[in-house]
Amino acid sequence: MLRKKILLLFCFLVVIALTAVYFCNDAIIKSANGKLFSDTQSIPYNKVGLLLGTSKFLKSGGINPYYQNRIIAASNLYKSSKVKYILISGDNGNVNYDEPTFMRSDLIKAGVDSNSIYLDYAGFRTFDSIIRLKEIFGQDSVTFISQQFHNERAIYTASRMGITSIGFNATDVNLTQGIKTQIREKLARVKVFLDFFIGKKSKFLGQKMNIPA
Repeated sequence: MLRKKILLLFCFLVVIALTAVYFCNDAIIKSANGKLFSDTQSIPYNKVGLLLGTSKFLKSGGINPYYQNRIIAASNLYKSSKVKYILISGDNGNVNYDEPTFMRSDLIKAGVDSNSIYLDYAGFRTFDSIIRLKEIFGQDSVTFISQQFHNERAIYTASRMGITSIGFNATDVNLTQGIKTQIREKLARVKVFLDFFIGKKSKFLGQKMNIPA
């Protein structure tokens, strides 16, 4: 009897979890409807493009395709004059891991003017990056630069914070390469709702930084 009750409880919890994933995922997809772009000709202009950080290298030592494709997307957007500045927000949790600095270097190599690049070293999570975009860098309108699944979540998060946003989609990776990321993304979408529910704050804020007009 006890084993049966445990099994029923487990099944109930699984159903609750799957339901949460479904509804959170659906809400985030709908929030980004009509706000995602994959070519520079059709995307509207925004003063600032927020390039969301990721690791440059895979554990195997190779270049992370998510990283590489975001650099290409950001440089194309800038060269097409669809953003004036690129704000790179990523993790710089220790001296051996620095997403913004790597990205800045590779954007400059790709032809982006260094004077048009701003760095946010405390973008430990997308949630932090968006809070800091508004509170530290004073922006209420932005173009997110990442893969589509990431842009969808960023657009939803920004909308809850009163930020008008669109997304420029970097090329994604194939399902075989990205299956773990896609699974994590479904959980991250639920986490967004939990963050708002509990009133989550940014890990760090600090001194405000001005991005010129």
